[in-house]
Amino acid sequence: MLAKDFSPRHFSLAVDGKIATVTLNRPERKNPLTFESYAELRDTFRSLCYVTDVKAVVLTGAGGNFCSGGDVHEIIGPLVRMQESDDMQGLLNFTRMTGDLVKAMRHCPQPIIAAIDGICAGAGAILAMASDLRLGTPRTKTAFLFVRVGLAGADMGACNILPRIIGAGRAAELLYTGRSMSAEEGERWGFFNRLAAPESVLGEAQALARELADGPTFAHAMTKTCLQQEWSLDIDAAVEAEAQAQAICMQTRDYGRAYRAFVAKAKPVFEGD
Repeated sequence: MLAKDFSPRHFSLAVDGKIATVTLNRPERKNPLTFESYAELRDTFRSLCYVTDVKAVVLTGAGGNFCSGGDVHEIIGPLVRMQESDDMQGLLNFTRMTGDLVKAMRHCPQPIIAAIDGICAGAGAILAMASDLRLGTPRTKTAFLFVRVGLAGADMGACNILPRIIGAGRAAELLYTGRSMSAEEGERWGFFNRLAAPESVLGEAQALARELADGPTFAHAMTKTCLQQEWSLDIDAAVEAEAQAQAICMQTRDYGRAYRAFVAKAKPVFEGD
């Protein structure tokens, strides 16, 4: 499958070389998610497992904001009506579908870099959290605000993933209170890999994606797999898993290319095989 086969209806997808940029593009509403955009994002990230020409993905939002979360009228209103009609199965179908988006992001082999400006709230904060790398701006405000609408902070894997990024105590504070994490806090706590100016954050994220895409992409996919799988392994199992992963990577042509380039005192040109 090639990237040109994608024609999403609920967000934009642009491919430049080996980089795909996914843009949430409802800027007049700060890019909220709907039932349809959740599902289409899930399906897109699932399909990336089979895409041969995209080696890294940038996720961003249009109009100076990343994502304001689930659309109040198009998601929260219908969910309240399900609650009023005792439609537990409908509610569970929705929460499982949103969780499937996170699982799809974590299991797609390409590194995902989030370029985050402005509002990053609710499900938008989850999309940022589920990315592999995050670049913010000084005006980025990130809030896991589920408690503000009477829900648990346990949403879409937040209680599992967020503590691993910023630590258990800090994650607990954000999930219990729903308060905004400032950009400075986010960088200091390790949520953001770095901050950039609003006008350059997308370009910097794409440059980082291009750097990764020009690297040994088979090995990058193996690294992402190990980062995901080893959360539930003890140290002995993790060391063995990495021994197997590295032995597989040693069979790639990129490994030989790197050695020959080193001998020739040249920069290796990786091809991902």
